[in-house]
Amino acid sequence: MDAVIALPPASGATAAACTALGLSRASVHRRRTRLTQPPAEPAPRPSPPRALSAAERQTVLDLLREPRFADLAPAEVYATLLDEGVYHCSIRTMYRILDDHAEVRERRDQLRHPVYSKPELLAEGRDQVWSWDITKLMGPAKWSYFYLYVILDIFSRRVVGWCVVDAESAILFKALFDDTLAKHAVPPGQLTLHADRGGPMKAKATALMLADLGVTKSHSRPHTSNDNPFSEAHFKTLKYQPEFPARFGCIEDAKDFCRRFFAWYNQDHHHAGIGLMTPDQVHYGQADDIHAARQRTLDYAFSTNPERFVKKPPQPPAKPAAVWINPPQNNPKPPSLN
Repeated sequence: MDAVIALPPASGATAAACTALGLSRASVHRRRTRLTQPPAEPAPRPSPPRALSAAERQTVLDLLREPRFADLAPAEVYATLLDEGVYHCSIRTMYRILDDHAEVRERRDQLRHPVYSKPELLAEGRDQVWSWDITKLMGPAKWSYFYLYVILDIFSRRVVGWCVVDAESAILFKALFDDTLAKHAVPPGQLTLHADRGGPMKAKATALMLADLGVTKSHSRPHTSNDNPFSEAHFKTLKYQPEFPARFGCIEDAKDFCRRFFAWYNQDHHHAGIGLMTPDQVHYGQADDIHAARQRTLDYAFSTNPERFVKKPPQPPAKPAAVWINPPQNNPKPPSLN
C-alpha cells in the first residue's frame, strides 16, 4: 500500500494500481490524506455544568495552601471543613486541583535525619579508647532479663569493667565507670569512651559525667553495628561459650558465670586480634617479651629442622601495634576481632 500512496494523486495511476493489487481506493485516499495533511485540532471539550469555575478552583487551591492545611492530606482538609460547616468540593477534586499545580505528593514535612559522621578512632596503647555496651541475659521466666554492662579496652581487648544488674540505667553505668576509671588511674584528657546510641549511652547524665571526668565521648552511627565492632565481637565470644546457659536461674547465677568467663577471657584466652596473646599480657606490657620468647622458640625449631619450613623461617603472630575503629580507606585492614 505504501507504494500506491506514493503515486501522484492526479496521475490516474492510483486507480489502476488499486485494481491490480486488489486494494480499496477509499483506504488509499484516507491513508494518503493522513500522511499529507496536518491532523485536525480536536474540538474543545465542553466543561461539564457541575465543574468548578476557575475562581472556585483558585479558592480551593488557596485553602489547601493555608498554613493550617499545608501539611494535611486532602481527606483531612475535607473532614475539617465539613465539621466547620463548609463544603467546596469532593476529596477527588481537591486531588485534581493539586495535581494541576504539581502538588500531589507527601504533603507533611518529611523527617530529615541528621547526618551522623563515621567514628574513626585509633588506639596505640592501653587506656586510650574504651568501648562499652549492654547485652541482655535471659532470666528464669519468659520476658525476664538481666543486663550485662561491659567496658572493653580496644587495644588490649581486656575487659576493664563489668557488672550485671536488673535494669538499663545511666545511673548504674555511672557507678561502674567511676569505679573502673579510678581503678585504672586514667588521667583526664587521655581516654575516649565509645558506645552505640542506646538510652544509657546517650543520656544527659552520662554526657555530664564524661565531661566532668575529662573523657571524650564517641558514638556509633544509628543501626551500624560495625561502628562498635569490639563490643559486638566480645558478646559473641561470651554467648558462644559451650557452657553459656539458655537462662540464668537468678542474678547471682549470672554474676557467677560472668566472673568466671571474664577471668578466663582476660587471663587465658589467646586472642587472634592481638597476636594470640591474652588480653592481660597485652594490657600489662608483656607483649614484647612474649613475642621475643616465641621468636626464639621458632628460631630454634628452624635451626634444628630447616627442611620442615619450605618458604622462610617461621615468625610468631605480629604484636598489636595500632587498633582502629573504622580505619581511613588508605589504612591497612584492621586486625581480627575474635
